[in-house]
Amino acid sequence: MRVLTSLFFLLFTNSILFSAQITTAKAAATEAAKKSDLSKSVAYLKQTVASFTDTREKRALCAFLASVQEQMGQYEDAEKSYAQAAAMVAGDAAGMPKKSSEQLVLDATRCALCCGNYANAESYLSSEVQNTADETTKAYLKLYRQWARLCKAESDTDTKAAVATLNTYVDNSSMTAVEPTVLLTLWHVTGSKSYSDKLKKKYPKSLETAIVKGDIQQLPAPFWYFVHRVGDAVAEVKQTAITETKSAAASSEKAKKQQLGLFKDESNAKVLVEKAKSKGFNAYIAPDVRPSGTKYYLVVVDENKSGSMGQKLRDAGFECYPFFD
Repeated sequence: MRVLTSLFFLLFTNSILFSAQITTAKAAATEAAKKSDLSKSVAYLKQTVASFTDTREKRALCAFLASVQEQMGQYEDAEKSYAQAAAMVAGDAAGMPKKSSEQLVLDATRCALCCGNYANAESYLSSEVQNTADETTKAYLKLYRQWARLCKAESDTDTKAAVATLNTYVDNSSMTAVEPTVLLTLWHVTGSKSYSDKLKKKYPKSLETAIVKGDIQQLPAPFWYFVHRVGDAVAEVKQTAITETKSAAASSEKAKKQQLGLFKDESNAKVLVEKAKSKGFNAYIAPDVRPSGTKYYLVVVDENKSGSMGQKLRDAGFECYPFFD
């Protein structure tokens, strides 16, 4: 009798625990926000999303997980999570951001480009999303196709072809939704002041204008360091008050280096090294081989003891962001 009573107690206790499990995306997102740091939030979200059975809730939480991973700079993981969410056929979960499958595919594309995987990006762009009737989605598709071209460009000829196409998007009414980003891309790739001037005049309050003015930096955004720039173009930035956006995981660490650029073409990296050296900075190239086997060339400058190297580089007109590894 005592054994049966104990068994009944265990079953009863387990049923209470089971019923208390979180089964909605909103509740899981709220619980994840209580964690002490983003890495713990991600671990919790991964475990929780795997336990969900309701497709609508699972899709919403998977998309939320992807957004947190992207915020942390975990672009490969974020790409997979966005793609997983996009593949689920379900409606929107209550209390969570509404996102169409098309938007999720675009999110996956952006993250693929951020880690230099233009092949995956092109695969997403060739999926059913290309049949969209939404004008904003069409605009992003066109932009991301050119980003993919820039990402895999290995010569000035390749880059100039993408630049020529991007120029047709400027002042094009069908591309209004992405025009600030188009102008920022053209400014970054060519170094031409005409694009930054147009940004400041036409979109004075945009984030893109804040970037070209030096008020903020596009951090973390490694895609901009993958692209092959035309010739020795290095976009000049007049630095003012800088606001750096770092992930919570990195904010407590001290940077070991400042990264000025990342190139697939070593010759372009050498151009930037010489430019930095001409202004008194001891820049050098640090090769970086990715899991895919692709080799990149990072242009870096060691951080100084006071931690002020980043500001000194920005004062000299260089884009840079802290390198923690």
